[in-house]
Amino acid sequence: MSNAPVDTGRRRFLTWSTTAVGGVGAAFVAVPFISSWNPSAKAKAAGAPVEVDVSKVEPGQLIRVEWRGKPVWVVRRNQATLDSLSKLNDQLRDPDSAEQQQPDYAQNEYRSIKPDLLVTVGICTHLGCSPTYLPDSFGEQVKGVTSGFFCPCHGSKFDMAGRVFQGVPAPLNLVIPPHYYVNDATILVGEDKEGA
Repeated sequence: MSNAPVDTGRRRFLTWSTTAVGGVGAAFVAVPFISSWNPSAKAKAAGAPVEVDVSKVEPGQLIRVEWRGKPVWVVRRNQATLDSLSKLNDQLRDPDSAEQQQPDYAQNEYRSIKPDLLVTVGICTHLGCSPTYLPDSFGEQVKGVTSGFFCPCHGSKFDMAGRVFQGVPAPLNLVIPPHYYVNDATILVGEDKEGA
């Protein structure tokens, strides 16, 4: 070993500069690593709210959109359909929508914000099949009921408010997703107005 005196100032400088360079290097490595935990742009888009133009939807017509990989149905109901909903209560499993399958603002007879437009997730609550919309031939499934949703997988039946009939495999009403009206012609599916 050398007998030269130790330059403590130089040693301190080298220690601090090595620590600083190491810290900067660790930050350069950590930033991409931590940002890789964030969802991808594709995943963000899949969960994003969806705008639906309902200005041209005719009475009895169903339009489909996709939100979070699920089919969402928007159906314009006519007055005769709305009037018939209360007559079905004794045939339904949960006519008052006591089970939380809808936001609070849709917990009413129509299960919707505006009575004429039903917004629901088009997935059966039994095993996840997608029911068929029968606008004129639902009477073959439930006598005296003109329109509704029929799940061909196991025979579950839902009325035009998405409420499940008794005696079928589906245990719950169809899910009503969070949504609100941006204006009279546009619905935003996937977000409540309070969260907007």
